[in-house]
Amino acid sequence: MSQVQGTCDPTFEAVRGALAEQLESGNELGASIVVDVDGRTVVDIWGGWCDVERTTPWAEDTIVNVWSTTKTILNLAALMLVDRGLLDPFSPVAKYWPEFAANGKENIEVRHLMSHTSGVSGWDAPFAVEDMYDWDASTRRLAAQAPWWEPGTASGYHAQNQGHLIGELIRRITGKHFKRFVAEEIAGPLGADFQVGAVEADWGRIAPVVPPPPLPWDLAALDPESPLVKTLTGPVADANNANTPGWRHADMGALNGHGNARSVARIMKAVSLDGESEGIKFLSPDTISLIFQEQSHGVDVVLGVPLRFGIGFGLPETDTVPYIPQGRACYWGGWGGSFILMDTDSRTTMSYMMNKMAPGIIGSDRSEAYITAIRACQAS
Repeated sequence: MSQVQGTCDPTFEAVRGALAEQLESGNELGASIVVDVDGRTVVDIWGGWCDVERTTPWAEDTIVNVWSTTKTILNLAALMLVDRGLLDPFSPVAKYWPEFAANGKENIEVRHLMSHTSGVSGWDAPFAVEDMYDWDASTRRLAAQAPWWEPGTASGYHAQNQGHLIGELIRRITGKHFKRFVAEEIAGPLGADFQVGAVEADWGRIAPVVPPPPLPWDLAALDPESPLVKTLTGPVADANNANTPGWRHADMGALNGHGNARSVARIMKAVSLDGESEGIKFLSPDTISLIFQEQSHGVDVVLGVPLRFGIGFGLPETDTVPYIPQGRACYWGGWGGSFILMDTDSRTTMSYMMNKMAPGIIGSDRSEAYITAIRACQAS
């Protein structure tokens, strides 16, 4: 079997076996998995390769673009401002960003941005990937455009622009761009190896992403005015962009966080552990309770599958993610399958980051296998 590095509590040896099996089959190229239970790391493993040529082993400090798993740190940052009394999730976005009120958006609330229900799930065309790299221009575009469906009535995944929407609120309130906020107020204090974008000094330890098969839609055959088409063509999603300098230099809180399972778990276990990680208090219990206030539950108008959103995170939904625990748990993941799950009932955080992208948007067969193995170990 493929060699898996790192440490694993004897109770969780099946998780090591699950990773080894996926690596041996070739389904997985390189990956890391961390499980934290009640503040104790019971799994911290990694294995495989950084490159498709299999010349560079995945190491303890390998990092990777984690795609939309970045959104969990983004929404944590927003909740930190809520906790400080600086941001009200039930206030209009325009209270903090007056220009956003244009074109019928004056009643869109902060919680709508955080739950993908704002109706502003992408940029009006024409809009290229490189346009996302220009913060001021891209946020001006979002402020000027009209929503694509009635805000608050349904979720429509804010796939590529949630980082610009919430990030602009963070900037308006704190004077810091999201990249700097993470460095100074989240990752830095925790000593977590996570950054938005990636400084050039770290490029040598990045495992380039391996693009997945094409998305499961023929966009050319669909209604060009549908939220699905407008979101996924504003801009057109191309996984290869994640391996470029422009992407790594950008500030995109929805897409270009770089880290590994260890660093993401170190940050996000604050949600599982009553707001605290490594002795640092990030959130109060009252703020954490906001996460579990359901904002939508139904077929997402962009992704076309049933999803359930609270404020900032996905909530358990038996049709789409039946393998995550029911109860007071929340999660999200990244394109290709990366996944972070916070179960407040068992005080458990499960984190998985990888470079070979699987088909689909929400989880993958691999993330399901690992989470299933972890939960089986806990139940035994």
